[in-house]
Amino acid sequence: MNIKEYFSSLFEGTHSLIKGMEVTGKELFTKKVTEQYPENRAELKIPERFRATLQFIYDEEGYHKCIACKTCERNCPNGTIQIITRMVDLPNGKKKMKLDKYMYDLGSCTFCGLCVSTCPTDAIEFSNDFEQAVFRREALLKQLNYLPEKEKPAPEPKPAPAPKLEAAKPAAQEPKPEPKVEEPKAEPKVEDSNDVQPNVEQKETE
Repeated sequence: MNIKEYFSSLFEGTHSLIKGMEVTGKELFTKKVTEQYPENRAELKIPERFRATLQFIYDEEGYHKCIACKTCERNCPNGTIQIITRMVDLPNGKKKMKLDKYMYDLGSCTFCGLCVSTCPTDAIEFSNDFEQAVFRREALLKQLNYLPEKEKPAPEPKPAPAPKLEAAKPAAQEPKPEPKVEEPKAEPKVEDSNDVQPNVEQKETE
C-alpha cells in the first residue's frame, strides 16, 4: 500500500465515523416516545410489506389458486410447509392431483419469502398481522386451506361446429325448346268449270 492509498482509506474511515456519530447525536436529543401497546391498537400502522404469517389468497367466491405443485414446500429451507394431496377423477376420465391439506408451521418459519416469490400461481402471501402469540406450540401449526373445498363448475360443452355448406350445385339446364315443325300449307282448291257463277254467264250472253 502506497502513501496515497493509505491517506485515502484513512479519509474514508473518518468520514464514515462522522456520519455514524451524526445519526447517534440526533437520537440523543430526539424526544422519546413510548408505544402504549396494546392500548393503541387502533392507531398502530403496520407496513404493508411486514411479514407476519403465511396465508392463502381466497377470492370472493371462496376459491383459491393453489394447484398442489409443491414448489413452496421444496423451496422452504426449514421444512415449514407440508402439502398433502389426493387424486381425483375428472369428468373426462383422467386423474389429477389436488390439494387436500396445506400445513404451515409458524414456529419454524424464518419469513424469508421464498415460498411466496416462487409460487407459480400467486396462491399465498404474507399478512402483516403480527399478533400471533400463543400458549401452546401446537397452536402454531396451521392449516391454511381452512375454507371448505369447492368444486369448480364443469366447463360448458363447446357448441357443435356448424355443418359445412354444400357447394352450390350448378343450375339445372333448361331443356332446349324443340324446333317447331312447320305444317304443310293447304293447296288452293281448283274450281271446277261447272262451278261458274250464274251472273257471269248472263253477262256473256248479253
